[in-house]
Amino acid sequence: MIRIYIIGVCILMIAIIANVIVGKVGLSTWYDFGPQFFKRGFVVVKEVGFFSTLWLFFLYPLVLAFGYILGDFIYKLF
Repeated sequence: MIRIYIIGVCILMIAIIANVIVGKVGLSTWYDFGPQFFKRGFVVVKEVGFFSTLWLFFLYPLVLAFGYILGDFIYKLF
């Protein structure tokens, strides 16, 4: 149970850091994209642009996976 908690905290911390950095760079985050997507549908995917789409659907999941790997590594240290 503690392993799951440590991994979850690491994923959360990585997600917060990533969202702050990406927001400063000017790309869309899920907090920007999600509400618009549910209001207006798939047309929003075209409007956010290539780099924001690349970030949201490909790079962000990889960054969160890094959070998992980091959390698992920290758990194994103890």
